[in-house]
Amino acid sequence: MKIVLSHPFGNANTRAAVMGMHRLGLLDSFHTCIACFKGSLLYRLSALKAFREFRRREFDAALRGITRVHPWKEMGRQAAMKLKLSSLTGHETGCFCVDNVCRDLDKKVARYLARHKDAVAGVYTYEDMALDTFSVAKKNHLKCLYDLPTGYWRAKEVYFGEEKVKNPQWAVTMAGLYDSKAKLQRKDDELALADKIYVASSFTRRTLEMYPGPLAPIEVIPYGFPPVNENRVYADCKGRKIRVLFVGGLSQQKGISYFFEALQGMEGRIEATMVGRGRVEQCPALQEALARVNYIPSLPHEEVLRLMATQDLLIFPSLFEGFGLVVTEAMSQGTPVITTDRTCGPDIITHGVDGWIVKAGTAAPIKDLLEDLLKNPEKLATAGRNALATASRRPWPVYEKELAESVNRFLHDKLPQSE
Repeated sequence: MKIVLSHPFGNANTRAAVMGMHRLGLLDSFHTCIACFKGSLLYRLSALKAFREFRRREFDAALRGITRVHPWKEMGRQAAMKLKLSSLTGHETGCFCVDNVCRDLDKKVARYLARHKDAVAGVYTYEDMALDTFSVAKKNHLKCLYDLPTGYWRAKEVYFGEEKVKNPQWAVTMAGLYDSKAKLQRKDDELALADKIYVASSFTRRTLEMYPGPLAPIEVIPYGFPPVNENRVYADCKGRKIRVLFVGGLSQQKGISYFFEALQGMEGRIEATMVGRGRVEQCPALQEALARVNYIPSLPHEEVLRLMATQDLLIFPSLFEGFGLVVTEAMSQGTPVITTDRTCGPDIITHGVDGWIVKAGTAAPIKDLLEDLLKNPEKLATAGRNALATASRRPWPVYEKELAESVNRFLHDKLPQSE
């Protein structure tokens, strides 16, 4: 009862999924674009500045014998980005765009399944890289497990459409509005073939209510937290500004206009820092707003965590988020979070205890909370300590175990026979 698992890049949640299934003995093979293991040539090359990206693709040595790499499209994408050949990576059109990287991996995994159909029971893969794989799996009566890491596209169109009317000056930052009809149809076709759907938040599950037809069973398994910062120190807020942070893409999808709006009039009492990239040159409103905060376009992940540990509060007012890893990252550093009801917040935060949940699409509740915290700054340290306790109870291995055990149960269940 083994499965094939595929993902082109191997982000934090995928790494946890792979390791959980490997530890439970479920993994036939893991397919990705680039994989780096300690001692390998790629690992040694990654010490050089030109090849530093490879170090981000490092996986646990235990996976080395069952990892299958399909590197060429992704290598081309990396080279095109370094050479700033944007036409080669253009959204959906460039030969080395993310969509083509995902579809290339999808085809490779489908061919692998066709050759090894008698050795596996199913396949676990992700949105935008499942259609060919699932089609081959269905022909060979293999189970199709689908991971939807973000909200469903029809819900996104509704929310983004409303936001575009409400805040047209920020619309250019919302790249998700520009997916082609063909890409959106592929998403629906993938969902239609899935036998089980995994999501990381209740919000993502809720967005799937807009799917125009029956769906497979959906299970919510929230992601885990990074290792907690046991050395977190809380400085007295008296006599200084409260330090507030935003980390993420500079897109209205993340609710950035509401971040700036909530801080208006508090410049003398709050020191705001923003970390992230976006379409700054195309959005005059964003350019103007960034001039009023400490702006850092990019930081390595470890430095982001260190920065989080120096802040009093993270504000993440996202309008549409499958999870929001920055929320768990900040909490793991002992920094409490204000986030919205369209993120992982309702699944992992107890409002007023280890963070705060507000309604998405408005700055008013954020501003009200900030006013209260400015009057009662001791609440920040209390919530921060509680956030550390929450993070310590759900490290990534908890997610690994819960997901692997769920997959194992599903592989042993019999699917209903199609008519």
